[in-house]
Amino acid sequence: MTEADKAERHRQRMQRKKAVVDAGIERATEERGLLLVNTGNGKGKSSAAFGLLARALGHGMKVGVAQFIKSRTDTGEEAFFSKQPGVEWHVLGEGFTWETQNLERDIATAQQGWAVARRMLADASLGLVVLDELTYLLKYGWLDTQAVLADIAARPPMQHVVVTGRAAPPALIEAADTVTEMNEIKHAYRAGVKAQKGMDL
Repeated sequence: MTEADKAERHRQRMQRKKAVVDAGIERATEERGLLLVNTGNGKGKSSAAFGLLARALGHGMKVGVAQFIKSRTDTGEEAFFSKQPGVEWHVLGEGFTWETQNLERDIATAQQGWAVARRMLADASLGLVVLDELTYLLKYGWLDTQAVLADIAARPPMQHVVVTGRAAPPALIEAADTVTEMNEIKHAYRAGVKAQKGMDL
């Protein structure tokens, strides 16, 4: 096969691909707020959500963040985003349950945090709300999954929501428009590398 033949085959293949892509774009006409879920055991669930946060800010949208498990306020993402205009940022957790070791307090903290999230979900001025590590509160039963889904469903029609965390319950996955599962293949932590600024914090 000559180089000219290869070039022509490539052109025809890309022409067919373009037709498929263009047809898909033409079919997608609906505009509404989306529910996205980033789950799985791999790294990057929250980081992906904060990437969407940056994208929304770039389009002039106001955004809200509720972090349910994290208790630290010295992360790079908070240091950056909380200083940006149009960002409402709340650290609502006290650390993982093995750190607090107090079930009653964990449940109370979760419910107090959800009251903050519900307010943001009712705020039509927020174009994006990130519910970071919410899945743990559902998995542990600290919040009622159906009640949480009802609050999310009742949000303003053009508000987008991103939920992050491992072990997303089936009901949340079913309700979501887009679900991404991050799978861990290899992680530096397992080789004894501690969490580092700019990478993990």
